[in-house]
Amino acid sequence: MQQPDRYLMAGVMGYPIMHSRSPVLHNYWLREHGLSGVYVPLAVKPEGLAAALRALPALGFSGCNLTMPLKELALSIVDRVSPIARQIGAMNCVIVAPDGSLEGHNFEAFGYAESLAQEVPGWTADAGPVIVIGAGGGARAVIAGLADRGATDIRVCNRSSARAEQLAAEFGVKVLSWDRRHDAIAEAALLVNTTNQGMGKEQALDLDLAKLPSSTVVSDLIYVPRETPLLAAARARGNRTVNGLGMLLNQARPAFKNWFGVMPEITPGLRAAIEATL
Repeated sequence: MQQPDRYLMAGVMGYPIMHSRSPVLHNYWLREHGLSGVYVPLAVKPEGLAAALRALPALGFSGCNLTMPLKELALSIVDRVSPIARQIGAMNCVIVAPDGSLEGHNFEAFGYAESLAQEVPGWTADAGPVIVIGAGGGARAVIAGLADRGATDIRVCNRSSARAEQLAAEFGVKVLSWDRRHDAIAEAALLVNTTNQGMGKEQALDLDLAKLPSSTVVSDLIYVPRETPLLAAARARGNRTVNGLGMLLNQARPAFKNWFGVMPEITPGLRAAIEATL
């Protein structure tokens, strides 16, 4: 599908930004679909975000993604915010409407739930209790995505009980004591790590899997490394595991569709291109 009258443009704003895999991902799809355009990294500090976002229509951008530390700040800048982005309290995508106004969305909830559906055949959100470790932005997206798919028993376990209680008040989830985490997983149908424990040089998540049922799906939002200590330990026990790469890929699909009119697919070639950068 060619666009001879306009060079298509989108990008990702954040600071720092050059670590982002989004340019590799979206430029792969632009080439795959024969679209004339580019997706670029944009180093934007918080104090420059309002000016940068308001410049998008004049520069001919279809929109942009947002990464840290801009996801929450943008809520007060755009003209409209989707209900799920408002609920999560952060947005990761801006869409420039035909009239030049800015729409704020969060596709991470969709990305997480979709990654489970794709990578665990037969998975359903209502299969049983969901144990979410952590209570930050990643946890909020996971909870929203699972609730949207039908999960009714979501339990949050976090070192800080105050943050977990805040999630309980907003999302209606249950709160588990951090001290009970080793026992609490005995009932889990899905276990999700939304913390940074196990990423890069961070220490591994302190969680004993001895009581984890072999049927439990174990998920980690981290994708660098592709297999965290948590996932390695779960796989060694026979559990099905899912890393965070699928969430990254799937959250990008509706953004690309809204910007460029094509809903892209996740192919082996795309995965290989992204994995080569990890």
